[in-house]
Amino acid sequence: MGKDFVKKRIISDPNICSGEPCIKDTRIPVYVILSHLAAGEDYGTILKNFPRLKTEDIMACLEYAAYLATEKAVYA
Repeated sequence: MGKDFVKKRIISDPNICSGEPCIKDTRIPVYVILSHLAAGEDYGTILKNFPRLKTEDIMACLEYAAYLATEKAVYA
């Protein structure tokens, strides 16, 4: 996996959900899936509740979150 994997599955378009990062071909924001994972839901439950998703979409959300966690804070 990596940046290309995420780019194929996560989009940010100002015309879709006000530019919020979403799973491609859905209107499901990444943060929604991450919130379900943080609440302890497993992949199977998430896939059942969001039938348009694939396992790879959930993995892309996690990869995206991992990438964002590497961002460095700049203190003025």
